[in-house]
Amino acid sequence: METILIIAAVVFLALTFDFINGFHDTANAIATSVSTRALSPRNAILLAASLNFVGALTFTGVAKSIGGNVADPSKLDHGLLIVTAALIAAIAWNLITWWYGIPSSSSHALIGSLAGAVVSSAGFEGINASGFSGIIMGLIFSPIIAFVVGFIVMKIVYLIFANYSPRKINKGFRAMQVMTAAFQSFSHGTNDAQKAMGVITFALVAGGFQSDLEVPLWVKVSAAAAMGLGTSVGGWKIIKTMGSKIFKIEPANGVSADLTSASVILSATVTGFPVSTTHVVTSGILGVGASKRFREVKWEVAGKIVLTWFITIPISALLAWITFKAIEILFL
Repeated sequence: METILIIAAVVFLALTFDFINGFHDTANAIATSVSTRALSPRNAILLAASLNFVGALTFTGVAKSIGGNVADPSKLDHGLLIVTAALIAAIAWNLITWWYGIPSSSSHALIGSLAGAVVSSAGFEGINASGFSGIIMGLIFSPIIAFVVGFIVMKIVYLIFANYSPRKINKGFRAMQVMTAAFQSFSHGTNDAQKAMGVITFALVAGGFQSDLEVPLWVKVSAAAAMGLGTSVGGWKIIKTMGSKIFKIEPANGVSADLTSASVILSATVTGFPVSTTHVVTSGILGVGASKRFREVKWEVAGKIVLTWFITIPISALLAWITFKAIEILFL
């Protein structure tokens, strides 16, 4: 009975994390299209919520990576409490960064928290070193790839449309932004919602409710619904940062940034790598902005965002370590 109650608490916390992830990361999918007025905020959020839901039901590779690559849930003595501590820490960090309008990574928060909780319970030997390092490498290299690809894509766009009038270019690309925002929303759902699925599956294995990392249908649907609902709430503080404070985005820039980040995210999803959609989208925007005019990018704002990238994993790991120790004192 106690195990079932803990599982219920884990599912509730995981879906809460997924919901918060939805409104925390809505900006990833729609900031550029709202900034250029290709879509109204209301229509952009409805589009993002719908495509996030569809994307979340499409793949499971990332969920399996989260469920088994950080640690082996079947070998942990207090797996359910580890997941509980990790989710509490990740939710806390997400809310703090959302409140201050900082586009931090929900992925970094969750992975850092899971690692911190595992270490708090089982020591560093509890971490699956090869799997965890593989996840970290994906998180590090995906923003670099997005920056380079965004820079190149924008250069190609400038070369192709160099002789067109700005008015005609903006009109055509503004129409295209509806499609690229949809693509962006779908790709976001394929990667981000799977992280909550992976955590729930981790808990089910740790609790002895299943023996493998296959994601049950009810987990897929509930995580997809939570992500979609969270996206429908919207995260206006972060949308403002992503859409206007890095550099002034025009429709051609928005299309280039959306295509870049959506392609990188979907490629990672297909190969089973969890990436930070926040990092990828921000890096894509930075690459596009640098391609347009290096000095127009507000590198001070970008620097603050990058700093948050570096501190999220250690801070969330520390929060989870403390949270697990508190749970251990109270319940073990």
